[in-house]
Amino acid sequence: MIIKTAEFVKSSGKWQECPEPNIPEYAFIGRSNVGKSSLINAMMNHKDLAKTSGTPGKTQLINHFLVNESWYLTDLPGYGYAKVSKVQRKDFEKLITNYILNRRNLVNLFVLVDVRHNPQKIDLEFIQWCGESGIPFSIVFTKADKLKPNVVVKNVEDYKAELHKTWEDLPELYITSAEKKEGGDLILDFIEKTNDFLTLNSINFDE
Repeated sequence: MIIKTAEFVKSSGKWQECPEPNIPEYAFIGRSNVGKSSLINAMMNHKDLAKTSGTPGKTQLINHFLVNESWYLTDLPGYGYAKVSKVQRKDFEKLITNYILNRRNLVNLFVLVDVRHNPQKIDLEFIQWCGESGIPFSIVFTKADKLKPNVVVKNVEDYKAELHKTWEDLPELYITSAEKKEGGDLILDFIEKTNDFLTLNSINFDE
């Protein structure tokens, strides 16, 4: 997919405030500091589209971007912040779950995981929740440039082995590096093919 246009639409504090759900939507989520904004910017060829920060928990709203005037890319607040109050954490979790469960034009959720770490309980629990809730999702490993290629492969295999303890079939997996702009093209290819399928089958999100 060639990115011709990518523009910020709005930030929403409630899922009901999101833009009209009339075109395909693809959302990105992960633990804070997983490199979500950097990956989005790399995919969109835009340095400052999504706001990056060294401070975990910077994204506290649902941020919508219109891509190629035909689909939404959604930057979601992270889950499992360590440096916010329990009340704030519950508010984030409520915002995230309500959006994911109620946003009828959400075609796929990309769950970002830092490939440098062993499988984290909070990631595994979120992935399990997605499966149990019937949410279409993919797993995106980030920061692959921070490790040697053989270590990346080993860590991904370790993650797959952990998932296979409860999953028979795994979702699509992507290995990415925002720094080297690797892997994002495969995600965009997936989105393009999915959009073509939706168009071909005249899927109408307003119904």
